[in-house]
Amino acid sequence: MRVIVEADGGSRGNPGPAGYGAVVRDADTGQVLREVAAGIGVASNNVAEYRGLIAALTAALDLGADEVDVRMDSLLVVNQMKGEWKVKHEAMKPLASEAAALVRRLPVVRFQHVPRAQNAHADRLANEAMDDAARGCSWEARTEVPEPEPEPVTSPKPGWGAPRGPATTMLLLRHGETAMSVDRRFSGSQDPVLTERGQAQAVAAAKRLTDWDVAAVIASPRVRTRDTAAALAQLTGLDVVIEDGVAETDFGEWEGHTFAEISQRWPQELARWMADPDVAPPGGESFAATFKRVTAARERLVDAYAGKTIAVVSHVTPIKAMVRDALDAPTHVLFRTHLDPASIAQIDWYDGPVGVVRLLNDTGHLRPDLLTRRSI
Repeated sequence: MRVIVEADGGSRGNPGPAGYGAVVRDADTGQVLREVAAGIGVASNNVAEYRGLIAALTAALDLGADEVDVRMDSLLVVNQMKGEWKVKHEAMKPLASEAAALVRRLPVVRFQHVPRAQNAHADRLANEAMDDAARGCSWEARTEVPEPEPEPVTSPKPGWGAPRGPATTMLLLRHGETAMSVDRRFSGSQDPVLTERGQAQAVAAAKRLTDWDVAAVIASPRVRTRDTAAALAQLTGLDVVIEDGVAETDFGEWEGHTFAEISQRWPQELARWMADPDVAPPGGESFAATFKRVTAARERLVDAYAGKTIAVVSHVTPIKAMVRDALDAPTHVLFRTHLDPASIAQIDWYDGPVGVVRLLNDTGHLRPDLLTRRSI
């Protein structure tokens, strides 16, 4: 069962009299399955928010949920649970550990930061709990919440090993080196050409990919990916099919700049971008938007080439996005995964869809002089 949980907490004084509230909804119908709230004495806002999250996750477990979308207006709690921010305050460390332990008991948990207006139900419950505590009584639900219907018996989700059924094998090849990748400059919508080394990398990768029975060669519309794909097309006799959905993220005003330059010129914008996938670079595209179009492209390709092996020549972010999707990993995996120019990743996609990562950043086909670690 997939549910949406909304959690919040508040403190009248920070620290002061505090309380939390949480609501669990059916993800498909929006029906409220459970409300929980309580006054917790004197505490800070952040402690109350964590208590609300713990109550929400506990309620989701009690209801038998196996897929949970957590929505909170606390950027601190959301980013700490994603692992993007460290838990520094001593009072919150045990609460963060307790919440993380509950997350590990659930098969799938996703965290999303939402505006306060979209978390009004949980906020109302937290305020009710604080009002009740001020009157010396425990919180009681104001509305009757119906008991959820029992979940139908379904086949278990895939565990260890590959899922059953035929797979569509996707060989994900990052384009060869460009002058922009050598200088570690953001290059999304810009169209640099391959360097001489990049051209040699493309040929070496093409020879490696002939180890598979490749049925199609797909490339993003950028010159660097089309030229990399052309080397494989020449060896296999296949045409290069252009797929716009696997193009690199548009970095807007950051195009052509290094990370250091961006951190000096746009420090606040960079911090927000790294903390929230819905935030886009100035004039650019957010990671959330990239994920959406890459997922749509992947679905189109799997439908078109079901059960076959295809080579997809793309860029850092789209390849990492597919790896993230296959692993059901949080957004920050993008910042903790490295892909060399002309490296190969392999994902087998099964019905569901379920992805199994078999290769990542494989550069065994490249001679040492064709490798570069100075890439972005």
